[in-house]
Amino acid sequence: MTTIEVNDLPPLLKGGRRLAAIDLGDKTIGLAVSDAGLAFAHPRPVIIRRKFTLDAEALLAALARDEVAALVVGLPVNMDGSAGPRVQSTRAFVRNLMKLDDIPIAWWDERLSTVAAERALIDMDVSRRKRDDRIDSAAAAFILQGVLDRLRKLDRGYSAGSA
Repeated sequence: MTTIEVNDLPPLLKGGRRLAAIDLGDKTIGLAVSDAGLAFAHPRPVIIRRKFTLDAEALLAALARDEVAALVVGLPVNMDGSAGPRVQSTRAFVRNLMKLDDIPIAWWDERLSTVAAERALIDMDVSRRKRDDRIDSAAAAFILQGVLDRLRKLDRGYSAGSA
């Protein structure tokens, strides 16, 4: 597994290949997967965290089921841009995951993704209990949608520059 920049994702996603994103919570791993057209992020059921080996197995199985070509990992940097303990644990998770699979990984600044996801769930009138069960996957979908939107802007930039 290698880490790449978001701008380097397009060649990996040709031919209807999908992109996924994860949001690593303390108790769950939120997962979202794009559609084949790379337009929309779809939340998947959260993976309940137990221990790394089981978590990685469940995540890699889910990525294989959806034929995911690359993975975006939300990096939980502090509001001031500094890296705290959550960044360190996320990087450690990814380092260990890289030993198990060769799927390319891109980092994405996830500041405020959980807040935005919670607001969206509240706007949809999702109960507090159900929000707790879905928040990490909703945050993963928010992260993934941000990446998909950026890739669309990059594509338009390439198209406009070549005309």
